[in-house]
Amino acid sequence: MRSKQKILDATLGLIAETGFEGVTIAAAARAAGVTRQTVYSIFTTREDMVSEAMVGLIVDVLGGIREKADQAETPTEFIVETVVAARNLIRREPVLNSLLRSGNANPLFDADMMDRAQPVVRQFLDGYIARNPGFDSTQFHGIDGVIVRVGLSVILFDDPSIYDDDGLRRYLERWLIPVLPFA
Repeated sequence: MRSKQKILDATLGLIAETGFEGVTIAAAARAAGVTRQTVYSIFTTREDMVSEAMVGLIVDVLGGIREKADQAETPTEFIVETVVAARNLIRREPVLNSLLRSGNANPLFDADMMDRAQPVVRQFLDGYIARNPGFDSTQFHGIDGVIVRVGLSVILFDDPSIYDDDGLRRYLERWLIPVLPFA
């Protein structure tokens, strides 16, 4: 296995085990069985290393969310199923689940988190538009941020009323869907 992939895999392993705080260049090098110099020759900073590892993981798992959301027949159902599938994925995937643990190194709390998250949501919205050519795409204009914020709130502030999928669907249908322009 090439050094870069070893380092990325080691980084994800460290995140799953210790959270983002446990990821250092030295720890990643040790876990990957390479020198710190090797890590620095591939990644300029710890943040670059963590970011690339997370992007790779996210690309791999987005397919699961898309598969569930693609079963939706209406734009509102699509939005609801996207949020439900994303929450389920974050609960199941150890690395993504570490996002739920607070800490100084958690990328959810970075100042540019919305700048990184909105394009991911936009990919899902664009996918829906591509599969439904009769849908007026202007109705999805500007809702990326709303979906990111609502998605984060139901992930970070879980409670018994929305813990199961049907409860979350009822919540989204009651509070999110009515404010969307196409509802």
